Amino acid sequence: GSPVLTFAPLAKVEGAGRKSLWREMERRYEAYKSKVVTPFFREHFAKIDRQVVLIDALGAIHKGPEALEDMRRAMSDILSAFKPGQNAFLKRLFMGRRVEKILFAATKADHLHHVQHAALTGIVEALVRAASDRASFAGAEVRAMSIAALRATEEAEMRHDGEMLKLVRGKLLESGKHAALYAGALPADPSKLLQPAREGAERWLEEDYQIMNFAPAVLELARGDGPPHIRLDRAAEFLIGDRL
Repeated sequence: GSPVLTFAPLAKVEGAGRKSLWREMERRYEAYKSKVVTPFFREHFAKIDRQVVLIDALGAIHKGPEALEDMRRAMSDILSAFKPGQNAFLKRLFMGRRVEKILFAATKADHLHHVQHAALTGIVEALVRAASDRASFAGAEVRAMSIAALRATEEAEMRHDGEMLKLVRGKLLESGKHAALYAGALPADPSKLLQPAREGAERWLEEDYQIMNFAPAVLELARGDGPPHIRLDRAAEFLIGDRL
């Protein structure tokens, strides 16, 4: 409800008066940068040298080519923050601080059988590669990975139309019912998704990609054991292993 968070982009109006809507939006946007963005960068973002960027690539693929292309463009804008020299405003906030390690993590890896994790990681790598045209990772170690901080599914196999499908199963978050999910076969070549997305395709031609929301399973863990995950340990090792 704060006015500093209530603004919208408007086309510039030449000769706009002090009490015009355009001037009011401009004032609120400038206040947002000084009251919200600047303190965040100075107190948090500018002080860290390890960064993990979570990417819901599966969600974007499920929504279609337009959503995937929107994610690619958004990544390009977000990653510009890692090169302060491209933005004078950010340069003043970073004051030369550099991120040493960046992990681009595709979330919800537990929504896919492990045989498809390599393809999901490849899509994220391609998304980042395309987006990084406007960012500089000079001196930074960069890696992509498919992870699930809390695994909510189990892997299974099912025969369908004479084909053995590798899928996952679990309890649905909304209904509590148990269900099996075959999200669709992700291509080994990421360009088969990124190219139609760039060209403005309305839908995927070769596959219909699905997604469900699974609830975490009830756990009975032995003392000292942690909840099931997918590569959370590898993510931690990459980001902070050398500090330990």
